[in-house]
Amino acid sequence: MRILHVVALSTFALTACVTRKSVSSNVTELPAGTEAVSLYNEPLFAPPSTPEEKAKGEAELGHWRAIWAAHPDSALALVWVGRKLAALYRFQEAIATWTEGMEKFPADPRFPRFRGYRYVTVRNFEGAVIDLEKSYAVLRNQPDWEEPEDPPNPPGTHTGSIQAGNRYQLALAHYLLGHYDAAARVQREDLDKVTDPDTRIASSYWYVMTLRRLGRDAEANRILAGFNRDTKVDHLAAYLRLLLLFKGDLAVDSLVPREPDTAHPLEEATLNYGIGVWHLVAGRRDAAVMAFRRSRAGTWAGFGAIAAEADLKRLGVPMR
Repeated sequence: MRILHVVALSTFALTACVTRKSVSSNVTELPAGTEAVSLYNEPLFAPPSTPEEKAKGEAELGHWRAIWAAHPDSALALVWVGRKLAALYRFQEAIATWTEGMEKFPADPRFPRFRGYRYVTVRNFEGAVIDLEKSYAVLRNQPDWEEPEDPPNPPGTHTGSIQAGNRYQLALAHYLLGHYDAAARVQREDLDKVTDPDTRIASSYWYVMTLRRLGRDAEANRILAGFNRDTKVDHLAAYLRLLLLFKGDLAVDSLVPREPDTAHPLEEATLNYGIGVWHLVAGRRDAAVMAFRRSRAGTWAGFGAIAAEADLKRLGVPMR
């Protein structure tokens, strides 16, 4: 089990006059203004947003808070209060909201499902597995239902489901802990059940990396055979490109932006992490480390950046 020590935060904490409870692994308090602590014991802050983005996010949060205040028996309203807090990078408040939901609505799987998701974000991978296994055990015995994206995707494009989202993030939490056999079991089930094309692409991407890390190359190749340059994709094109890299249909140089900062930070984190694993399973450790560092350089909350941080830590090298 990973244990975080907050020695690296000591100087920072002395400058902060307020601390608050943390839900990140074994860190007991966070300095004011931080949302998580990295695996390298560095404080992680919400990124800057424009006044327009902040105003829009606050308005949406206020909308759901008003519904919750008027209907305190509405589990849906409380779920969305947490989701809107998370959209504002207020992950600690979001997790506390879903914790309240678990207490008020103990049979509702949405609360451990979303809390587990954001436990991944704040680097509490063990807690994520516990929560997501709990919601998985309930959801697998219920009819599936659509889970709206936030922000919503354009009409007629990718739509997720609560069961697919739960399986995806449960497998990811296992993967981040290096529990590749456990991750592969969930990913195999996911591919047997998902129907949405984008969800299948995303799940296949992580499954291929898991199989390659387990040395199960023949199985990975069978998954890769189902994808080509004509595969339909709505908004997860980075994952499809990485699948084609692993398949050998795309050159690695074609995935990296020619000019710095020309890609969205989350897309850059995704692409560089996948490139890093592609190098790592081929024995190119130094190239993998460079790619993982590029992945983690621009953002800290995306899955690619989190996985890159976890791999750098596992390799025993500095993050920068």
